[in-house]
Amino acid sequence: MSIIDEVKESFRKGNTLHKLIYLNLGLFLTVQIVRIVLFLSNSYDLFDGFLDYLAVPANLEILGRRPWTLITYMFLHVDFIHILMNLLWLYWFGTMFIRELGVKKLLSTYILGGLSGGLLYVIFYNIFPVFEQAREGSIALGASASVMAVVVATATYQPERRMHLVLIGPVKIIYIALVMFIFTSMVDFSVNTGGKIAHIGGAIMGFMFARYYKQGKDISKGFDRMMDRIATWFKPGKEKLKVTYKRSSDDIEYNNQKAEEQKEIDKILDKISKSGYDSLSAKEKELLFKMRK
Repeated sequence: MSIIDEVKESFRKGNTLHKLIYLNLGLFLTVQIVRIVLFLSNSYDLFDGFLDYLAVPANLEILGRRPWTLITYMFLHVDFIHILMNLLWLYWFGTMFIRELGVKKLLSTYILGGLSGGLLYVIFYNIFPVFEQAREGSIALGASASVMAVVVATATYQPERRMHLVLIGPVKIIYIALVMFIFTSMVDFSVNTGGKIAHIGGAIMGFMFARYYKQGKDISKGFDRMMDRIATWFKPGKEKLKVTYKRSSDDIEYNNQKAEEQKEIDKILDKISKSGYDSLSAKEKELLFKMRK
């Protein structure tokens, strides 16, 4: 098996966290290849134009012509240190996120956090006079807003969980997330202002998602439905024929199935009454949301 085949197989079998990391790395390598080709062909001045088609612009007129940049920008990196730090934070907190909230919610938080960060960046640059001169040529890129959403959501949902830091020891993740937010989003706001605004947007989304989720409200539910619908477009036709939704042919079997489902719900509700909503596993929460529909 070739290296390319191995990468494809790893991507196919990997969970959402692995796929997000692969997508970021894949686009980073693509950008570097384009960069090298343009340099060797003595056309490096075209590189900025290439980035403009992937990074989200502050200019509303340009954004209207390139709406896809609100998605592509959150996977786009040019500098190695930038992508390295983003992917390290994504891996560390994404692993904890999956344990507490499940794989499916990681994608929702990453995308919605990126969208919130990108939109807040565009809004700020178009309503505050200080950005009037910089607005025309300003662009934002990188996974920082999405990663910030994952970090803040994880810390908000399970603030008492600890992470072991070298030379320091175990530290509550709520403190780690707070320090990260302050140093990357608040300190020296005049430098990389657009990026810091996007960080704040991602943090707000991560906080809101986890806060409401702890209360039994899933603000990403509509987005999940949309992603499920999109996913069906890429399934082979043969697979689609296997998906059927129908009532059991036998009423007794149907009633038994409903009774079993009710037992599961009763167990979950009993667990909530004894230990609280936070004691539920990701699978139990997902089942509870499905039964509420």
